[in-house]
Amino acid sequence: MENYLVFKDLAIIILAAECFGLLARKCKAPQVVGQIIAGLIIGPGLLHIVEQSEFIGYMAEVGVMLLMFSAGLGTNLKELKDTGFLALIVAMVGVFVPLLGGCALYSVFYYGKIVPVGTPEFYRSLFIGTIMTATSVSITVQALREMGHLNSRVGTLILSAAIIDDVIGIVVLTVVMSLAKGSDGASQSSGLGAVLLKILLFFVFTLVVGFAAYHIFKLLDKRYPHRRRIPIFGLAFAMLMAYCAEKFFGIADITGAYAAGIILCNIKDSKYVAEKMDVSSYMIFGPIFFINIGLKTGFSDMDAGLFVFSLLFVLIALLTKVIGCGFVAKAAGYKLGDSLKVGVGMMTRGEVALIVASKGLSAGIMDRKYFTSVIMLIIVSSIASPIFLKLLYDRDGPENDKNAEKQQAAAGT
Repeated sequence: MENYLVFKDLAIIILAAECFGLLARKCKAPQVVGQIIAGLIIGPGLLHIVEQSEFIGYMAEVGVMLLMFSAGLGTNLKELKDTGFLALIVAMVGVFVPLLGGCALYSVFYYGKIVPVGTPEFYRSLFIGTIMTATSVSITVQALREMGHLNSRVGTLILSAAIIDDVIGIVVLTVVMSLAKGSDGASQSSGLGAVLLKILLFFVFTLVVGFAAYHIFKLLDKRYPHRRRIPIFGLAFAMLMAYCAEKFFGIADITGAYAAGIILCNIKDSKYVAEKMDVSSYMIFGPIFFINIGLKTGFSDMDAGLFVFSLLFVLIALLTKVIGCGFVAKAAGYKLGDSLKVGVGMMTRGEVALIVASKGLSAGIMDRKYFTSVIMLIIVSSIASPIFLKLLYDRDGPENDKNAEKQQAAAGT
């Protein structure tokens, strides 16, 4: 393949991502949905204009690293610390219940039973459950903001739980992928022990390196405020953390990038760094990642069995979040309506689910045909969550939430 042909593919990818992203926004859907559909259309699934290549795969890998670095930069550690015990429990149950649901679905649907722990089939089923754990609340945030309930008691709980959910989801992904990599030959107990030891060592490494890096960047920030060298050094740091995570600890590279973002999220210019990362991510690397998901997804493998599995996958993924998160809220004393709002607000899936699925494909844990199921989940949850939230709030009528209104006015929302 001539080198110059890649420019044609990149031009088509960027234009298709932007056009379909804008079309999705016009339809009140997230841009990521439009970009994935664009990949399906221009890829082998339909028009076959662009083919997946090794170069595009590498670009997509940079894209997912930037997305996770930005996610870490956007983490509010103070809010994370102040959310309280309830948000932690909501997040933990909201991860655990979908994990079990996805694992049971794959095992029973394809093997007719719960597969033995430690077998390759077990890790594949566990990974399907891991995809279900991810929460993306960007759609929920926009819906709550438009309805004037973003800073309400329910809205605050959803946002707080979603932040913790991201952290737990990354840890679960790390554990599952590390176990799957070391599954051949080692006993289950020793394999789990080795994985937990690696994770512990990685966290120690992150704390030590993070302490030094934070103070170095704080010094640079003070000496060179709002200079482009800060985000440049930040990007290099994120790539080094991604490399070290995978190379020395056997942990997913995106975990290292996410950790780098969390380390730098409290420096004075963290928003400035995030803005600069968004330029590269929004213009080229992010669209390439999402388009690449579409390029890797085809309909040739779609049969009656996969279609039924996809429907069950979507249904169980939505219900397990609603049931798990809603149950905790109800047990904590929330009214039934408010508990349902918490569950519905937590059921949207987005970028993180795609990232998890992509990492599973590259590691050989998941077959590419299941991208169809993941894409269906993202589209359905992105559309269903705002609709059900509005129905729940309309049914309950006006809330006595003057404190939330005052908070919104103070925040200028």
